[in-house]
Amino acid sequence: MMHVRRSPVEIAANRARYEEHQKKGLEFAPKALPDPSPLPAPAIAAAAVIHQETVPGGWYWSTKLLRGEAIRIDQAEGNSTVALVAWNAADTSERINLVDTAKVQWTAALGKGRVIFSDMGRVMFSIIEDSSGAHDCLMGGSTAISNAAKYPGEQTRNTRDNLILAAVKLGLDRRDIPGILSLFAPVRLAEAGGFGWHGKRSKSGDYVELRAEMDMLVGFSNCPHPLDPDLTYQPKPVVITRYKAPVPAADDLCRTATAEAVRGFENNALMQA
Repeated sequence: MMHVRRSPVEIAANRARYEEHQKKGLEFAPKALPDPSPLPAPAIAAAAVIHQETVPGGWYWSTKLLRGEAIRIDQAEGNSTVALVAWNAADTSERINLVDTAKVQWTAALGKGRVIFSDMGRVMFSIIEDSSGAHDCLMGGSTAISNAAKYPGEQTRNTRDNLILAAVKLGLDRRDIPGILSLFAPVRLAEAGGFGWHGKRSKSGDYVELRAEMDMLVGFSNCPHPLDPDLTYQPKPVVITRYKAPVPAADDLCRTATAEAVRGFENNALMQA
């Protein structure tokens, strides 16, 4: 593969184009997202609930989620990180893409009002409620190797192997597993480089609600994040509730907050036509 050297003039021109595009994107975006969702989480109407699953610490679960439905991931007892992956149910070659999600919204800080994109430029999830605001879309989850180093001599389950099991049960395999969204994980990129665990752990009762914007297959793993400072392997159970979401309003923040989100939903409309 030939390495192409770019001149300082070309590099400067590319940088200027990027900064101009970034400026336009940030001018369109809201100056601030809504406050965190209130605690405790309000009850979901019984008639709207489709299914509820308690995922024990260290275990995994998967489900099909239809457009217009939503999931609440509830950290009922605290001290849990939930890894999530998703595929388009109609074409599993389309999958969640966290790099694009951060890139096109000009931030890796995901919270209420943001959306999560697929690798085809379509919106998979809208984040409609979020009491935590502490999520990692960059680093990924634990592996057998990372757990062996962190918990020497212990028999533990890990995110990677859990998601392989979930994928196989969905008719997929390890090659189909995309980048991982880790919920309830306050990971940030330091100015000097490298990832760190910043801030306090999520509170007991923290929750996130994700509205499905297409039919999907979704996998979850409930294992500690590799950067979690707790050196004792003790993930707590989480409760995942699948329910029928209210129809979004025309001015729904997730659909209007950024120019990229608007285009993403336009791409969804073409797929769903």
